Amino acid sequence: MIDTQLTLDRAWTIGERIGGGGFGQVYLVNSGEDEAVAKLVPKAPGADRELLFVNLADVRNVVPIIDSGEHDDYWVLIMPRAETSLREYLDSAGGSLDLPDAIEVLKDVCDALADLEGRVVHRDLKPENILRLNGHWCLADFGISRYAEATTAPDTQKFALSPPYAAPERWRSERATAATDIYAVGVLAYEMLAGRRPFPGPAVEEYRHQHLHSEPPHLEDTPAAFSALVDECLYKAPEARPGAVNLRARLDRVPQAPHSPGIARLEDANRAEVHRKGGASREQSEARTEAERRAALGDAAQRSFERISSELREAIVSAAPSATSSVSRGGSWSLRLGHAELRLSSITRHSPDEWGGWDPPAFDVVSHASLNLRIPTNQYEYEGRSHSLWFGDIQQAGSYAWFETAFMISPMIPRRGRQNPFALDPGEEAAKAVWSGMAEFQTAWPFTPLIVGDLGEFVDRWAGWFADAADGRLNHPGSMPERQPVGSWRR
Repeated sequence: MIDTQLTLDRAWTIGERIGGGGFGQVYLVNSGEDEAVAKLVPKAPGADRELLFVNLADVRNVVPIIDSGEHDDYWVLIMPRAETSLREYLDSAGGSLDLPDAIEVLKDVCDALADLEGRVVHRDLKPENILRLNGHWCLADFGISRYAEATTAPDTQKFALSPPYAAPERWRSERATAATDIYAVGVLAYEMLAGRRPFPGPAVEEYRHQHLHSEPPHLEDTPAAFSALVDECLYKAPEARPGAVNLRARLDRVPQAPHSPGIARLEDANRAEVHRKGGASREQSEARTEAERRAALGDAAQRSFERISSELREAIVSAAPSATSSVSRGGSWSLRLGHAELRLSSITRHSPDEWGGWDPPAFDVVSHASLNLRIPTNQYEYEGRSHSLWFGDIQQAGSYAWFETAFMISPMIPRRGRQNPFALDPGEEAAKAVWSGMAEFQTAWPFTPLIVGDLGEFVDRWAGWFADAADGRLNHPGSMPERQPVGSWRR
């Protein structure tokens, strides 16, 4: 419960609540004859008071702070009461504005951003934070957005950004810059003219995908010079967006009436070039996001592989302490007992374009390794067996784990290998094996998930094979494929 009296530099009486959000409540207040608005912001742990109390007295078109201080568990900001917000103005106009009105809003916003450049980044520009005050459209909630940034955990986006207006770099949790605010200006400009946002969401994950990877639909019925400006503001790459001063100057030159035919054609050509660059920026963003995704999956593969490797090796060494052990750089190791050698390779990361000239499988592989058990060549030219370990979404799309499998040469081909079954790296030969038709290579072992914490069967099986190899009893499997592999991977 908030007291009805505030004592800051001046005494204020709190009236009705008129708004609020994740980082503050807004009330009408008055001090004598002056009516104003108070924003009360909870003192969140870890937040710096200086983030909230930003002195912007020399900046154009920013809602001023006329009083401030503390009250109970809140920071308090007193501001003049605005005539309306841009959101209310848009709603009253039916959701869109004509070009002159939209340009008036954008010019005032750009004047503020030009004065702020190099000093403060708003981070949360949206129609609710743009207020009509003393004949100008002014920015509000600078401190609030910075405060939200400081008090929100890095792995959440609930309050740190507004999904419809958040630039691609915000979704990547990268540092916000002046270009971040320019992106939001592009979304505002599009919304004011089109009556809808360039990226519709509506769910948070859909907004994330759209801001990172989608191109905005073309703005219809607007001068080419203006639509090109909006496209530039919405470039995925922050470095390619115009600065506030540049944007403000170009808004002055947006024609209110059609240009001559030659100039109009040139503006259309410029718009086409801007659109092409926007497509290139989107492709770069998409590639970057995919690279980041695969890097994160590769790190996860490394961590889980280390646990698989450790559990297998420790179990065998514990059961056969006389085995000779060798560990190599990169995490590979080998164990030798008698004439048998068991070797686990290090991890290699796999690129989606490394399947050779064959059709790639339906699943994705991020990393791979192999487990190799060798014996001296026997009278049947048999040298042991090896299995592949692949980290991918082998059985369920988007669900990544380590899988064990092995391969064989088709019995229709008069060719014999010294190891059977054998490991293959994900490449053209392996792609043939998991193909839907007949080919030279086939799977000899089902894709079997290796679940960290439940590796008993896997460890025991390889320990048994190692014991057989050390005793000279490891033989070629009685039938191939050794276990029925059909249906163990996605097609």
